[in-house]
Amino acid sequence: MRSTVEEMQAARSAAQAYRHQPGSLQAAHVYAQLFVPVPDEAALAMGQDYLLQQMEQAAGLPCDLPGHPAALAGWMEGRTGEVARAYESYLKERQQGAPRRYFSGKAHALNFLRRVAPTKMVDGAWLYSAVKRWRDPLYRPLILTYLEELGDGDAAMNHVTLYRSLLAAHGCEHGPALSDEHYVQGAIQLGLAHHGEQFAAEVFGFNLGYEQLPLHLLITAYELNELGIDPYYFTLHVTIDNAASGHARKAAEAVAQAAAQASDTPAFMEGVRRGYLLNELGASTLGVIRSFSLQDEVVQVLTSKAPFGRMMHSDYCRIGGKTVNQWLEQPEGMARFLEEMQKANWITRGKEASQSRFWRLIDAAGGQMFGVFDGYEKQVIREWIEEGWSDGRRQPTFRALARGRENAAAEAPAVPAVALREVDLDALVADLAPGRHHIVPGLEATRLYSQRYRRACVA
Repeated sequence: MRSTVEEMQAARSAAQAYRHQPGSLQAAHVYAQLFVPVPDEAALAMGQDYLLQQMEQAAGLPCDLPGHPAALAGWMEGRTGEVARAYESYLKERQQGAPRRYFSGKAHALNFLRRVAPTKMVDGAWLYSAVKRWRDPLYRPLILTYLEELGDGDAAMNHVTLYRSLLAAHGCEHGPALSDEHYVQGAIQLGLAHHGEQFAAEVFGFNLGYEQLPLHLLITAYELNELGIDPYYFTLHVTIDNAASGHARKAAEAVAQAAAQASDTPAFMEGVRRGYLLNELGASTLGVIRSFSLQDEVVQVLTSKAPFGRMMHSDYCRIGGKTVNQWLEQPEGMARFLEEMQKANWITRGKEASQSRFWRLIDAAGGQMFGVFDGYEKQVIREWIEEGWSDGRRQPTFRALARGRENAAAEAPAVPAVALREVDLDALVADLAPGRHHIVPGLEATRLYSQRYRRACVA
């Protein structure tokens, strides 16, 4: 249970023996190498190196974590109270007519879902190493939290399958090219997943920070529902992370219990602090939300399509003195292309999209460009065309549109029922890994592990 300075130095020396590239490791590369069913030795060494790199980066950040484990419960309750008051204030503002705080429209919200996907696709990963420690009662809170993140093997409740289904429901399966910052949190979580035995205190600390209920989670769920997007993935986290009996409470209690039994409590708490601060790295939720520009996004959508549309259009139509093929030969000119389509009345801004010839080409059944743009891309184009226009009707919320909806993960593969029997938990651990737990063998292994472990806990 110790995470001493000497252990950190030894780990750093071991990692430095295997350098993968000059300078800093790239989060996206680490993520890609670790988010596989079975990472190889080189990937694991890279993950260790990356964790150490990120801990050094986070070391100087301000930290509100109390130094004594006995103060954690009060600290957690104080944070929860602040979030509750802030959310109450937000709701009052909205009831008095204030606009949405986060999302300007549905395209903005879907853009957010796509850009945070690298983190959501490894939800709970930092706890994976705990399932190997099932004989140690100190790891029970972490194991139970991980099993709940995995839906206890139920595909309809597995957080990764839930998020995949959410993206698929809106044509967002194929995400955009993202900056390295968007992969930092996912890479950290995958690094902890595969090196949690070495960084035990850091896992406890990261879990403590991640499981605290943030204000942005509440507001995100509220506004997604307003925009007709299923908020269940986010509301689920609101409920299971509660400070009364949920993951937030378990995380604080787990740290206090582990610290009490550590041979060197100050060293253990220093490791907890290192892990806690890892939550502060990478692209933040609010940073991702604020980075969205509808104008920039519609240009990016067309730019990404340009290489695939070259020489696919006839030359009888000219826009701004050029054929469509000539425009598409210069992807960097898509902003100008949009301007010229407006001048030529192919696009009429500020009115219902159906009044624009370009929209009818891409949206109407039988349109010459039907199927070229996916659901997300069409939402971006539609909102850009209609910007400033409204039919005056109130948009129904997701819940209003889907009373009695089926679970968001209904499309996930069914898992065959398995009879409860004595099983070897160690033999199931590999299939509970971040890159495997959401596929059928992993779901089945999770069900068996959960059944056996929970039964043993009450025996």
